[in-house]
Amino acid sequence: MSSEALWLFKQLNIHLEQEGRFQPREKGLGLIEAAAEDENTLCSRQRNAKVEDLWSLTNFFGFATETFVLAVNILDRFLALMKVKPKHLSCIGVCCFQLAARVVEEECNIPSAHELIRISQCKCTASDLRRMEKIISDKLHFEFRAPTALTFLHLYHAVVLCHTSERKEALNLDKLEAQLKACNCRLVFSKAKPSVLALCLLTLEVETLKSVELFEILLRVQKHCKISDSDLLYWRELVSKCLLDYSSPECCKPDHRKLVWIVSRRTAQNLQNSSYSVPELPTIPEGGCFNGSEGEDSCEDMSSGEESLSSSPPSDLEGTFFFQLQPKPKWQPLSCRS
Repeated sequence: MSSEALWLFKQLNIHLEQEGRFQPREKGLGLIEAAAEDENTLCSRQRNAKVEDLWSLTNFFGFATETFVLAVNILDRFLALMKVKPKHLSCIGVCCFQLAARVVEEECNIPSAHELIRISQCKCTASDLRRMEKIISDKLHFEFRAPTALTFLHLYHAVVLCHTSERKEALNLDKLEAQLKACNCRLVFSKAKPSVLALCLLTLEVETLKSVELFEILLRVQKHCKISDSDLLYWRELVSKCLLDYSSPECCKPDHRKLVWIVSRRTAQNLQNSSYSVPELPTIPEGGCFNGSEGEDSCEDMSSGEESLSSSPPSDLEGTFFFQLQPKPKWQPLSCRS
């Protein structure tokens, strides 16, 4: 075994030991699933809608998938511990997003609290966010660097690339990440071990590739992680159904909703006045250089609309990952018995 492969399996062992500590309490998740939808009780539909908003915020700010997945982990761990009223969910969601961004993103790219409030339209104040951050931090003991399904997905993918003789681009990591985000939008998958959820996504993709070599590599990974056939089969069926649902044109995906801007009265007045006297545009010289100081608009007059958040522009590439899905034949159990 190469030194790179040894290092990967060592990292895998470290994260396998830690994943249980950072998984949301199943009892708390079950209470959310069983809850009726009213003003005093948080239900799974409201949680799922908030996660879709976090997906859209991630795309809008151009943040990494890791930021989104970690924000969902922080959110679910908190919701599984505390009884939360629906009216507080927007503030909690934005706070979890901010905490995840601090872990993953460069500090210079993290938006201010006021900017996050304006873009997300969460209807809270900066001081509300600070108070909520303290509550979440205390309840989660300031432990935000959690091993997630994305962590295992990247490790499994790297292990496969280390051992396969097939084309390296055969397993599309962007596609796998997009499918994981779709799963994160459903509360039920927060009950799955991250190591199992990641392996389900890879096994489904390998099945479409019909690669015996990749299948055998994943079989070795399954044995190493001590994942039972029954667990893999159970979650794989749920993942397959989720991705099939996302492949439907009727499914409203966060990435394909439009970002709507609300313009202040002052800006609207300026726009209205200027519409009656539009000057003739000068010819743009070829090979010219754009001067950043010219035509620079202030963002102070703009805020995000509530209709929907999304990336700007929408991620059409990500959408194609789901439309390629087809119903799959029944998966044959992997035997991991020694």
